[in-house]
Amino acid sequence: MINLNDNQLVIKACNGLKEQINCDFVGLAIQNQNGPDIRWHYAVGNLNDKYKRITVRYGKGIAGKVILTGSPMSIVHFPDQINGKAIEYPIMLAEKLISSFAVPIFYKNAPKGVLLVGKRSPYTFLEKEQQMVQEVASFMEEMLSEILS
Repeated sequence: MINLNDNQLVIKACNGLKEQINCDFVGLAIQNQNGPDIRWHYAVGNLNDKYKRITVRYGKGIAGKVILTGSPMSIVHFPDQINGKAIEYPIMLAEKLISSFAVPIFYKNAPKGVLLVGKRSPYTFLEKEQQMVQEVASFMEEMLSEILS
């Protein structure tokens, strides 16, 4: 199992992103090495430790959909603007997030992780904020390659 909780560069990158775009939450989810399930490995701005126990199926919730499509996903006003049921978005529920923006993290040209930023109020993340999230995700890709190599 990948342990990113102690990685100072991951912690610094997530904390920096949270401050840069003034969001309430930053989370990092990685697909399990064995099997399709996805777990939240690290969070900053979290209300509790529930994220550590959240596992979602490939294709479900924000993390599952971002990994399935390999594309960013944005939610402006949860639970009003989602496909499916609110219960399929456990990170949004556990952290009381209303808006979020998530991007894929690639490993060996396949989406294997998700970097998510969120706010506990309705919000549309600006293009420059989305770009900052993408830049940190690219850094996480390099980090993941080093950890898994």
